[in-house]
Amino acid sequence: MIRDITIGQYYQTDSTVHRLDPRVKLLGTLLFIVALFLYKNPAGYALGLVFLLTVIKLSHVPLKFITKGLKGIMIVLVFTVLINLFLTPGTAVVSFWKLTITYEGIGVALTMLFRLTMLIMGSSIVTLTTTPNNLTDGLEKGLGFLKIFRVPVGDVAMMMSIALRFIPILMEETDRIMKAQLARGADFESGNIVKKAKALVPVLVPLFVSAFRRAGDLAMAMEARCYRGGDGRTKMKPLIYKKRDAMAYIILFSFVVISVWIGRWSVISGFFNSIYSSFIPK
Repeated sequence: MIRDITIGQYYQTDSTVHRLDPRVKLLGTLLFIVALFLYKNPAGYALGLVFLLTVIKLSHVPLKFITKGLKGIMIVLVFTVLINLFLTPGTAVVSFWKLTITYEGIGVALTMLFRLTMLIMGSSIVTLTTTPNNLTDGLEKGLGFLKIFRVPVGDVAMMMSIALRFIPILMEETDRIMKAQLARGADFESGNIVKKAKALVPVLVPLFVSAFRRAGDLAMAMEARCYRGGDGRTKMKPLIYKKRDAMAYIILFSFVVISVWIGRWSVISGFFNSIYSSFIPK
């Protein structure tokens, strides 16, 4: 399960998406997430799915590798589906005990499952196709306008980059500690939830100790190199927009325009359908 977490990892290969400016990929991810919540009909979700699969194809990252990251949040997905399935009021389909499954609940549950799955897969593309250094530079340049409001953009970008870089390191550390505890006779599988939670204590304690030790070592290394924030620092490889980035922006904004049109069309059609149904005698 630990090895299935792909967020924060970088997949080394040469592709069109890898060569794009990190600012393009960050803005594209944000626009894709916004577009997911504009869709109200199957046509919109089909458009989002086609767009996501096209980006994955251009990134040369195996689809199996991206979907593997969903295993780490499977509990969250299942919990979200169950909550919407049983707590959405509407026309009952099946009732047992105090729980009722409705047609509306099935629709909402499937919609949320599809949205979350696409959101996680789309967000993973950024870290899988962008190195931590480029991601930091992209965040710092993309959020540069916040310096007007005295926001320490450089420090924020550095913290986010360090957090993303520490994810795979901590996952490897967790896997190593769990193997060491299994070799000593620990059992993480048997028993109820309480026993499984207690069994994780010998893993969490050394993991936190290791995380704080790594954070301290990193702070000392940054101080030894006289790091004083991002203001005034130059870049060895400054970010420069190229023709492929301009083409990517055109494609992104075209996708957003079509998504907004589909979203407005579904809202308008739903409004007229509700008016029409109000005049039909029941």
